[in-house]
Amino acid sequence: MQFVRLEPDQAPNEGGSVFSSTGDIIRKAAFPPEDAKFGRSTGHGARNLVRSAASAAALVAQGLFATLFPSDCRFCATPLTNISRLPVCPSCLMDMVPITGATCEICGERLGAAGFVAEKQICPACQETRQYFTKAAAYGAYDGGLRDLIHLLKYERVAPAAVVLGRMLGEAIQKLRLGADSILVIPVPLHSSKRRERGFNQAAMIARAALKTNTFSCEFAADVLERTRPTVSQIGLTRPQRVENIRGAFRVWHPSKVSGRNILLIDDVLTTGTTVSECARILRKAGAEKVWVATVARTLKESGFESGRFFPKDATIAQAS
Repeated sequence: MQFVRLEPDQAPNEGGSVFSSTGDIIRKAAFPPEDAKFGRSTGHGARNLVRSAASAAALVAQGLFATLFPSDCRFCATPLTNISRLPVCPSCLMDMVPITGATCEICGERLGAAGFVAEKQICPACQETRQYFTKAAAYGAYDGGLRDLIHLLKYERVAPAAVVLGRMLGEAIQKLRLGADSILVIPVPLHSSKRRERGFNQAAMIARAALKTNTFSCEFAADVLERTRPTVSQIGLTRPQRVENIRGAFRVWHPSKVSGRNILLIDDVLTTGTTVSECARILRKAGAEKVWVATVARTLKESGFESGRFFPKDATIAQAS
């Protein structure tokens, strides 16, 4: 995998940090890894004795750590018994499941019976409005624990969350069935004011985590697409208002990197799809062949469709990037 110049996003809280139940960051001690269950050694041979002793020491260290620095899961408040850089319990992580059932072949929206058109599955929005991307896919619904995990990264700066979100993004990318040709991977940019405020672009962080285990040929380019002005949340706006809100908010800095290329556009959340469609329009105008979109999560909408306006299940969960 080849990389071009990356954004200087220094992941917050990266390194050897763990968390207490109060949310304070505690310096991680150099505990030996848990190798095997205590007592598994037969007692024959120095190696088994050393491994048994190391395992026992690890258990003692973990027990001491849990006593001195009790830590709870940020989502369900269950005590965490293992030392971890991500303050989320395995049960809450297991609850973050992929989207199931029939989805739109273009934008990835979940479909009801009324969503079928001829032999293809296309949602009402994609029936009515042209999308500039070829196909979009998301791992899961933007609610519950998955929403909270994204917020943990974006608003609480817990960088280890990007690793888990990156694995989920990798599954979304697999849904796109990208070809063997080299893909240019571009994260949706933040406006410079938001970038300074947050200190990093979460889309870029998650993309890097996903691409560490990718199985397709790609280049990562965080300096190609720029957001030229801030935009407000798209939630509650009609389709024409959403288009007007985002129109002209992006530009391509290096058209030569885009011309003739297939693009994979990455973001953390897809809400209405207007933002990624506008990014795809600008990229194709600059010469891109095709643009695919992959996100960790997407807002799933009600099956109804009124006058070009969709209503999310919970309009309060979607926030501006």
